[in-house]
Amino acid sequence: MQKNINQYSPLALAYIGDGVYELYVRTRVIEEHPNLPAHKLHLKTVKYVKAHAQSNSIEAMLEMLTEEETSVYKRGRNAKSATVPKNANMTEYRRATGFEALIGYTYLSGNTERLNELMERAFLNAFDILN
Repeated sequence: MQKNINQYSPLALAYIGDGVYELYVRTRVIEEHPNLPAHKLHLKTVKYVKAHAQSNSIEAMLEMLTEEETSVYKRGRNAKSATVPKNANMTEYRRATGFEALIGYTYLSGNTERLNELMERAFLNAFDILN
C-alpha cells in the first residue's frame, strides 16, 4: 500500500479490520472444529465477530495498547457511521468499530506479530466472555 495509513478514514480501517478479524476467527474455529458442518462453523464464528463480543474484547485489551493504537481505536470508536446496529446497543457498536479500526490499522501497517497478538487476545477474551 502506497498511501499513508494515517490518511485512511477510521471507517475504512474498520472495513478492512472487519474482514481481517473474521478470517482469523474462521480459521481458528475450523482448526478447533474441523468436522463441523459449514452452518455450525458459521454460528460459532458469528459469536466472536458480533459487536457485543468485539466490544468486550477491546475493553479487555485497552491496557495493552500503545498510545498510537489507543488513538486509532478512539478514532474508530468516535467515527460517525451511517449504519445502525441491529443486535447491539450504540456503545457496543462504537467500541466494536474502534476495535475493527485498530485491527485494520495494524494489518495495513504490516506488523504481523502485533496483529496476531491483538487478535489472539481478542479471540480468547470473547471466548471467555461468551462461554
